[in-house]
Amino acid sequence: MKTYVVTGADRGIGEALCIECQARGDRPVAACLGDSAALREHGIEVVPGVDVTSATAVAALAQTLAGRRVDVLVHVAGIVIERPLGAFDYSALQREYDVNALGPLRVTEALLPLLHAGARIGIVTSRVGSIGENSSGGLYGYRMSKAAANMAGVCLARDLYARGIAVGLLHPGSVLTEMTRGLADTATVGTLVEPAVAARGLLARLDELDLASTGSFRHANGQTLPW
Repeated sequence: MKTYVVTGADRGIGEALCIECQARGDRPVAACLGDSAALREHGIEVVPGVDVTSATAVAALAQTLAGRRVDVLVHVAGIVIERPLGAFDYSALQREYDVNALGPLRVTEALLPLLHAGARIGIVTSRVGSIGENSSGGLYGYRMSKAAANMAGVCLARDLYARGIAVGLLHPGSVLTEMTRGLADTATVGTLVEPAVAARGLLARLDELDLASTGSFRHANGQTLPW
């Protein structure tokens, strides 16, 4: 039985990951911005108030988990706030960067003492952060923040290699969540799948993740993605 800590577990992919983890016999800890009665009803441990942009909130999560062994840390917390070129909201762009790119760094750094040789870190990023695949433009803040998250993940993979900790950058696919509902008709989003489908694919990729594949950028279906 492995202990998984999942950020952004209030809903969508994060919630589904926790449910799938428990169903297969692992022990999920749901780090939620708000709370989750649904996960509590499943008997899953919920840590509320985990704002990944807040050093205080992240430190409180680390204190809650102090003394435990974390086997897999999965960064799911993310936001998309978009306006078109010519009508940018720069505070919103900064917010996206703070959550999507700096959030995984804050949480990883805070929980690093709980990770051990053989532990794994998954950063749920997006293929829209791929510079090589950007053929449509748009989604400036989201694309930029996810590209930055990819770079953060590769840096972590290099820095944590000697400790025996593997890091994977993971695209969940196009998933039907509250965050993507507003993007469903855009060229950047394909057919949407349910969060449970994405969660099972992400867990399969995390199961495969090791030091030989650390720092890789992969789709939940197993495809290696271009940077």
